[in-house]
Amino acid sequence: MTALEVRDLHKSYGELDALRGVSFSVAAGEVFGLLGPNGAGKTTTVEILEGYRKRDGGEASVLGEDPGTAGAAWRERIGVVLQASDLPPTLTVREVHEMFAGYYAQPRNVAEVIDLVGLGEKSEARVKTLSGGQKRRLDLGVALVGDPELLFLDEPTTGFDPSARRAAWDVVRSLRELGKTILLTTHYLDEAQQLADRVAVIRDGRIVRQGSPAELIAGTPKVQIRYREDGRDVVVETDEPTRVLAELTGTAAAAGRELEGLEVVRPSLEDVYLDLVENGAPAP
Repeated sequence: MTALEVRDLHKSYGELDALRGVSFSVAAGEVFGLLGPNGAGKTTTVEILEGYRKRDGGEASVLGEDPGTAGAAWRERIGVVLQASDLPPTLTVREVHEMFAGYYAQPRNVAEVIDLVGLGEKSEARVKTLSGGQKRRLDLGVALVGDPELLFLDEPTTGFDPSARRAAWDVVRSLRELGKTILLTTHYLDEAQQLADRVAVIRDGRIVRQGSPAELIAGTPKVQIRYREDGRDVVVETDEPTRVLAELTGTAAAAGRELEGLEVVRPSLEDVYLDLVENGAPAP
């Protein structure tokens, strides 16, 4: 079952073409990562799918409805974590959750949500006293309190320390286990590699590559073989690592010497991403 689908999405701001034919789909229960540099079209795409911005062309379906015309009942089925929010500073964490829970016919239990996002000990703390990372947790709790089927997470762990990020990853994993669908935008490539079932890389308003992280990495054949020789670091980049490694080790063995610090390094999702957005690698 498809939870979200866009076909040939277009959006312009004056003479700037922000989206130039974006197409992708997200299956129900899937975590889908939308990756790209600032200005690539991520936020415009997400805002169109959330129903906050009108598209100029193309088709969009979110939970079976057009987000541009969907009503209040549809909005109760989605949750949104924006890049930045402005929640009432004098309310407590509990009061903020209770306020937003009141907007839904069947909200989740507020105390459970607060515990889920790791703010149980801050339940009675006022918003203005929270750290940046704690405020992002609060944003996530607000998005979850309506028990949505689909979550839009726009840079959800910005400002988190490493421990808080890992805790947030556990929350996302638990939501996937509950069957929630998640559209995630993030600048943390390790986050996308850890959480996303599939990703799409957007550049200059177009999708240039999409697939699972493993598929994207496998599509980049270059492997680095690194070792030290005569006190210097040697890096050999190849798409035939087995043959090159055999030649290197064979030569070293014949000469009776070791290849110090020998390691084979395969590309990460970050390497693939940088190749796509910085070096202009074309879509296959």
